[in-house]
Amino acid sequence: MSIQAGSGPPVGDLGRVEGGSTVLRVMVGGQLRRFREAAQVTPDEAAYAIRASRSKISRMENGRVGFKTRDVGDLLTLYRVNDRTRAEVMALAQRASVPGWWAQYSDIVADWFEAYLGMEAAASLIRSFEGQFVHGLFQTEAYARAVTMLGYRAAPAEEIDRRVSMRMKRQEQVGRPGAPHVWSVLDEAVLRRPVGGPEAMRAQLDRLIEAARLPDVTIQVVPFGRGGHAAGGGSFTVLRFAEPDVPDVVYIEQLTSALYLEKRDDVEHYLEVMNVLGAQALSPAATERLIRQIIRET
Repeated sequence: MSIQAGSGPPVGDLGRVEGGSTVLRVMVGGQLRRFREAAQVTPDEAAYAIRASRSKISRMENGRVGFKTRDVGDLLTLYRVNDRTRAEVMALAQRASVPGWWAQYSDIVADWFEAYLGMEAAASLIRSFEGQFVHGLFQTEAYARAVTMLGYRAAPAEEIDRRVSMRMKRQEQVGRPGAPHVWSVLDEAVLRRPVGGPEAMRAQLDRLIEAARLPDVTIQVVPFGRGGHAAGGGSFTVLRFAEPDVPDVVYIEQLTSALYLEKRDDVEHYLEVMNVLGAQALSPAATERLIRQIIRET
């Protein structure tokens, strides 16, 4: 995963920034990089000052690891940062080190997905295309269990329970005050694939109708009748953040890992695909009518 911080807000604004730990790490890392460059300190010199490797400095500056208070303090001393700014950055670094809700599931969450959970929790806008399953933020417990068992056939029942519990916990951010806007575009195949059986699928379709009525949720379906579409390559998610220091990120989940794309050309390509899909898809009202029709047929 590679996330580079931009120019961002003035250092004096850092203490007022809100966001998840992942986003805060990116912001602190970006500030550390700018302080280092302003002080004309090389990555190797910075690494020596905190008894670490050059790769650790890179990971810190990209927000890919948590921060030790002593390391941040030593780097700020090396970069000759003034006391007021130092206090602000140290406070933000401490906030960035606070574990997210998913820490209680650390025994089952892969590192590559933990990074996504942090960004999802901090995003202001989540746009996704789903070609096979309902987005995890809208899955019923029965549907989530069926999807989980497809991917973890050999897992013991207790692990399946914890994975489903984690998905239900993840959904608590939907509809809460300050929640991100979630715009989910689904292929019609998602609605017609009977995951978990007919009864579970009907309940899942009802849940989609309920979710679509939330103020910060938009759900659209690309019907079969529209033919092929721009997202033939598969499902993906684009995350946008309120903080100007953090760029948009494209998340593409694979079977045992994930891709995180943040280069401007890549992100703009996926954003264009999302715009095309939104135009090809049924309106939210027409989407609800289609879902109700499928419920009657199920």
